[in-house]
Amino acid sequence: MNTLALGPSWLDPDYLLNTFGLPGLLLIVFAESGLLIGFFLPGDSLLFTTGLLVTTGQLEYPLWLVCTLIAVAAIVGDQVGYLFGRKVGPALFKRPDSRLFKQENVEKAHEFFEKHGPKSLVLARFVPIVRTFTPIIAGVSRMNYRSFITYNIVGAILWGVGVTVLGAMLGKIDFVHEHIEMILILIVLISVVPIVVEVLRARSQGKKAAAAEAAANPDGPPAGPAPGQRGRHAKR
Repeated sequence: MNTLALGPSWLDPDYLLNTFGLPGLLLIVFAESGLLIGFFLPGDSLLFTTGLLVTTGQLEYPLWLVCTLIAVAAIVGDQVGYLFGRKVGPALFKRPDSRLFKQENVEKAHEFFEKHGPKSLVLARFVPIVRTFTPIIAGVSRMNYRSFITYNIVGAILWGVGVTVLGAMLGKIDFVHEHIEMILILIVLISVVPIVVEVLRARSQGKKAAAAEAAANPDGPPAGPAPGQRGRHAKR
């Protein structure tokens, strides 16, 4: 099966699976779920392609085993991210930018976590970049560990198993095989929709707040009392 690389050739799901097989897949799921450097990995399209290759026999493992191992890798990845966040704490927000670390990504994940609460651990699984940093933010925020484990497991199953099974089911359809490039691009586009929506919403809210502030104070900041007036009040 030939797929269209959605970036460098070494990030193409078909290339990754043919080169590194199931162990490579599990390592990528683990890294994207809880390591700071895993945010750029093609999680969604990789899981979908995995299901498709299992169905066609190009990946010679039973689907139940692949799904189980993917869920475990995703759960363990988030667990590592959570423990890392608890250890690093607020210092994470002061870490300088580098080629593989952007403070902006941490802030986005923090806003996402603050907005959605514990359920963000489930929702973030379907949002690239955010899913890498959310478990870390949960650790920084000292989220209740029992709640974290619960949402971690639910999110890992819905995302890891769900997307893989979807690929396996659709992999039986000839149209999917004939248009796999288009399908993978569509998956990527759908996965980034939440990010685009949040960015547009934040900009809209910022403009509304600025407009409201301008309307409430059209003449600028109120002028303070004249020096002479301050002097008279002080004498009294």
